[in-house]
Amino acid sequence: MSDNMIPELTLDPAAAAAQEVPSLTLDPAATPAALEPEKPEVKPVQLDDSMLSEAEKKAVEEFSKKIDVMDSNLILQYGAAAQKNVAGFSESALASVRTKDLGEVGKSLSELVVELKGFGEEEGKKGLFGKFKKPGSRLEVMKAQYSKVENNVDKIVRELEQHQVTLMKDVAMFDQMYEMNLKYYKELTMYILAGKKKLASVRENELAALRAKAQETGTQEDAQRYNDLEQMCERFEKKLHDLELTRMISIQMGPQTRLLQNNDTLMVEKIQSSLVNTIPLWKSQMVLALGMEHGRQATAAQSAVTEMTNELLKKNADMLKMGTIQTAKEAERSVVSIETLQHTNQQLISTLDEVLNIQREGAQKRKEAEVELGRIEGELRAKLMEVHK
Repeated sequence: MSDNMIPELTLDPAAAAAQEVPSLTLDPAATPAALEPEKPEVKPVQLDDSMLSEAEKKAVEEFSKKIDVMDSNLILQYGAAAQKNVAGFSESALASVRTKDLGEVGKSLSELVVELKGFGEEEGKKGLFGKFKKPGSRLEVMKAQYSKVENNVDKIVRELEQHQVTLMKDVAMFDQMYEMNLKYYKELTMYILAGKKKLASVRENELAALRAKAQETGTQEDAQRYNDLEQMCERFEKKLHDLELTRMISIQMGPQTRLLQNNDTLMVEKIQSSLVNTIPLWKSQMVLALGMEHGRQATAAQSAVTEMTNELLKKNADMLKMGTIQTAKEAERSVVSIETLQHTNQQLISTLDEVLNIQREGAQKRKEAEVELGRIEGELRAKLMEVHK
């Protein structure tokens, strides 16, 4: 329920009577305007020193004073180290995804299901001919199958435990990567704010003074000095914009890292559930099937010479069928509810949607920045031409 749908409480009877009475309708298509969902207004993030601590503000202020806008090499290398760190971070995340094969985990889980389902299938395929086999031979077959399945299951369990350890290490690694990315994001923010502070100071003071002098003297030298400084300011502004793009990449890497970490965490939980719930349950069911076979054979041996033997065998067969069906049903029950999986899937989809929206907004801002740079360049060119009139 949104805030505008919460009833307003008051101690004034007159005010309560004046409140709007809810509108009732039998038409499901007639939706009151108050119930229509409102689109949340996205407030743009303002990149300023309000996101810095006092110590960081002081560091930015001192660093901005060291920036020489007329130094071409300085402009070229400005913030390059931070950009390189972000690029290296992205490469590390990509390498982690490339080297990790979650398909091996799925393969192990699939093999586990095949082994457990295969127990007892051979007997079911024998049809009527199975009735003529000695009771002891069927029991021996079941025992042999149990031994084979148990060995294979134990092998798969060891593989799953190894996968679980690897995934848990990856989860811890993603925590470290997330913290590193926060550091790079803060570093880029400080570089950008220091550069903008210096750029604003140069344009307000040195550039304005050179422009005034060029207009006053009208000489080519003064106009060229003004033009040179303006061009360097423009180059530095482009460099700052480039840093802002890198900063946006760093911002996007945060939720992307958490998304990868969440995938690994979910797989760890799935493996853990199989190890502590599914496998012990299926093992107990296989032991129960062997016990039921022992009981059936004992009952058949005691009643083999009478008609009641046949009837009792039928009842035991029915009981075995019911027990097997119950076992199969219990074995096929999902450990994790479908609602949980749906919720997890929706959360992942929502996360991806947010990442895509951020990328679209970044692309839109870059287009707007290009248009603004073009306008600034045209305006500057026109102003420069005015100096020579």
